[in-house]
Amino acid sequence: MTDEVLQTKGERTRLQIEDAAIELFMEQGYHATSMRQIAERAELALGGIYNHFKSKDELFEAIIVDKHPYRKILPMIIAAEGETMEEFLSNAAHVVITELTSQQYYVKLMLIEIVEFNGTHGASLIKEIAPKILPVFEQFVKTRKNLRVTHPAVLMRSFIGMVLSYMITDMIIANSVLSKVMPKNIVDAYVDIYMHGIIKETA
Repeated sequence: MTDEVLQTKGERTRLQIEDAAIELFMEQGYHATSMRQIAERAELALGGIYNHFKSKDELFEAIIVDKHPYRKILPMIIAAEGETMEEFLSNAAHVVITELTSQQYYVKLMLIEIVEFNGTHGASLIKEIAPKILPVFEQFVKTRKNLRVTHPAVLMRSFIGMVLSYMITDMIIANSVLSKVMPKNIVDAYVDIYMHGIIKETA
């Protein structure tokens, strides 16, 4: 058996462990989940997990990075069309929110990261995604006119904040009276607030 085959098998096992851990974290939370339970769910011996991850914390950090949907979302953002800044941001926001809505497990994992880890794994995530996403906003700043914010990192952070704000509040109000009175174009309204605020400019 070649090294390439062994590496491919190892990668498959690693993803198998991560998938099992995600299921259990969603079902019962991070702290209530043991490595033994993850091994059983992944149909592996307990020692098999420790061949890939030294601890549950290391496994969680790997999930935050490996399972981040940016790999699928980034090409969509780059391909987002729009002759104006408003059109581009609206299209990009729709793409990201639609994808995250179909993968809500990741938003829930991020909430675990914030609540139970105080965001300590954020540095690993940013190290992974910033070099790939920041150039998109750098190009955006160079090519779009009339921007009040011209620092690419600030623009990227604010865009991420807008998307997460939408996702989290959408989860909170789901199946409530408030959700029933939301307009159909709520994503567009969110983007509009992000770009222009809530107060009309006086003439």
